[in-house]
Parts: sequence; C-alpha cells; structure tokens
Amino acid sequence: MTKLATTKPPQLAVAYDDIKRAADAIRGAVVATRFEQSRTLSALLNAEIWLKFENLQFTASYKERGALNKLLTLPPEQRQNGVIAMSAGNHAQGVAYHAHRLGIPATIVMPAWTPTIKVENTRSHGANVILEGQSLEEAYRFAVGYGTEHGLTFVHPYNDPAIIAGQGTVAIEMLETAPDLDVLIVPIGGGGLISGMAVAAKAINPKIKVIGVEAQLYPSMLNAVKKTSLPVGGDTLAEGIAVTAPGSFTQQIIEELVDDILLVSEADLERAVSLLITIEKTVVEGAGAAGLAALIGGANRLYKGKRIGLVLCGGNIDTRLLASVLTRELARDGRLSRLAIDIPDRPGQLARVSGIIGKAGANVVEVYHQRVFTDVPAKGTELNLVIETRDRKHLEQVVSELKANGYVVLVKSSGAGAGAP
Repeated sequence: MTKLATTKPPQLAVAYDDIKRAADAIRGAVVATRFEQSRTLSALLNAEIWLKFENLQFTASYKERGALNKLLTLPPEQRQNGVIAMSAGNHAQGVAYHAHRLGIPATIVMPAWTPTIKVENTRSHGANVILEGQSLEEAYRFAVGYGTEHGLTFVHPYNDPAIIAGQGTVAIEMLETAPDLDVLIVPIGGGGLISGMAVAAKAINPKIKVIGVEAQLYPSMLNAVKKTSLPVGGDTLAEGIAVTAPGSFTQQIIEELVDDILLVSEADLERAVSLLITIEKTVVEGAGAAGLAALIGGANRLYKGKRIGLVLCGGNIDTRLLASVLTRELARDGRLSRLAIDIPDRPGQLARVSGIIGKAGANVVEVYHQRVFTDVPAKGTELNLVIETRDRKHLEQVVSELKANGYVVLVKSSGAGAGAP
C-alpha cells in the first residue's frame, strides 16, 4: 500500500474545530443516519463491515451536510442576493433543498444532458434550474459567469472549506458509534467528503487508516497525488465521482492525511450495488457503492479481520439503470442465461425443448428463432432462449439435459463469456 501522507504537515484549509462547528450548526437539519454493522457482508468479506447509510438523507445524499454548512456561513447580504451552484445531481438537490428552507434564492446550473428526473427533483425544492453546457466543465464556466453577472454567491460542490467541513461530520458520527474502527473507505470525486472525513477521523484517532476509492475510468485524484497519467473519461456507473479535475483544497488534505487511493472496475461497482440491495435491502447509486466495490475487488485481503467503515454516500440512481444492473448481475451469477440451440425447423420442437428445460426445474423467460443469420442448415433453425436458473450449477444441469437429448447447445451469455459451461 502506497502511503500518501507526508511527514511534515502543512497548514490545511480545514481543521477539526471547523468540522465540530459544522456538526453543531447542521444538527437537527440533516439526518444523523444509521451506522450499523452488516453481519452478512462481514462474513462474506472476512472483516467487520460497518455501513453509514447516507443514502437515507432527505435528498438521498451526504451532500446536504456541506451545502447547509456553507449556506449558514453566508452573511445576510449574500443570503438576500441568492446563491448559484453547478451540479448534475446530488449537490444540486442539497443546495436547492436547504436554500429553500432558509429562504435563500437558489439558481442551479445543470448540464443539458442531465436526466429529467434529477432536473425535476431539483426544481421541486424551489430552485431556478438552468440547463447549459454539454459537459460539467461547460456548465461550471457558465455558472461562474452567470453568478458574477447577477451578484450570486457560488457554492462549489467540493473545493470550499465550509463544504469540506460539513462533509467531515460524517466521520464524527461514525466514530461516535464505533470508536474502534481500523479503516475508513471513502469514495473520491472532487474529494470533499474524504477530505473532511480524514481531518475529523485523524484528529479523533490518529492511527485510523483512511482509504479513498475512485472509479477506474476517473482516476483524477490518484493522478494528481501520485503524479501518474492514467486516462480519465468514459461512461461509469459511478457518475457521482466522475470528476476530471480534483480541488486544490481537497488535494492538499488528501496528500497529507489519506493513506491510499484504490481504483474499482465497473463490474465491481455493479456487483456492489446489487449486493447492497440483496443483502441490506437498500438502494445505493454507483458512487455510493464504491467502497464496497473496492473490497469486492480484492482490497479485503489487505484488511482481513479489520473493523472497516464504509460510507453509502448516495442513493440517487435511475430506475432503468438499476434494473439493468440487477439483470446483469443475475447473468453473472448464472441465474439468467441466453442459450442458442440448433433444432430441426419442424412443428413440436419448441415444445420438446421447453419440456426438457421445465422438467429440469428452469424457467423460460424469452424465446425467438434465428433462421437467416446462422450457420445451421436450411431445414434447421437456431432457437434462442433466455432461461432462469437457480445458480450456475443448475444451469450446467439444464445444458447437460438438453445435450443428452441430442441438441447442440451454446451458452451465449451467462456472465462468464461465451461457450457452454
């Protein structure tokens, strides 16, 4: 494990006293979310796993904490003039919600491609939403310019000491409940959450390890602190941490206090989202599942037997995307598979194949024939089936039964690549 922290501490933008003041300021206005041990995940990962359910905030994200703390620091004149923020999701809703509560006019700039549900959720909190820019960078530049022109105070999503202090209150709550944690594993986008948490956690327990997690497609903070040049960009399930340029304040704190940064694959992110629904019965977005994804991806070997705190930092995920993630996980587990079966093009063949599958205890979900784009003889056809089985072993039994009855079977997709099991 690479140690990021230096030996001579610089003057950081945020101190522990700032975070304690933020905790007092926001108390009662944000949810002190549950922090509980998961016995099932603990057994699965050979460690004591604790989960902080920040996805249960009113706007389903920890972002409320920093947003509220920042708004409370504004002098009366700035409150009266209003604020402006740029975000494609959680920060937008956090600022809009608490600005409305405090009677502060809020303008939120969101990229033009922002999903309608996130736009409408932000508007529902009383904010003026402007859709502008084809990227987060374009939307950011517009927001800064628009705010300057109209005298609005810009509320940065992460690179602001008041924002960082607010996010750090998560660590205070975690360590009040479980003071003997050995490791905190925290998602990194711009770095606001892990920066605040690292300041608080290291002040409370200097021996605790703070580990950051980025999506493999967006290693921007890792590049910055480790002086690497890994490519940044692409479509990630963890869009909440898909940041191309980390903050200057957050980078300084991470270099000083964070012990390592891990990268997680898209497959592990999907697996983590699915596990949290299956085991904990809680909906978490890709970014919120990043800590668990790191453990699934092998980091649990580094922390076997340790007491580990994970932050489920957000729960705003599109329902269609969630359905896709869950379906793909069924395929990976061998519970949902696509079979290609060569059959004679004669009446009764579909019924015969279906009977074999049903007798083996599997369920046919989808059926279609392929007569043109196939190598089977003209008097034959390729029968394509999507079937549901209990697990991969059961799938193997079904395929064996079909082959025993004279059929040529290819498992075209079962989460483990093409080919019969």
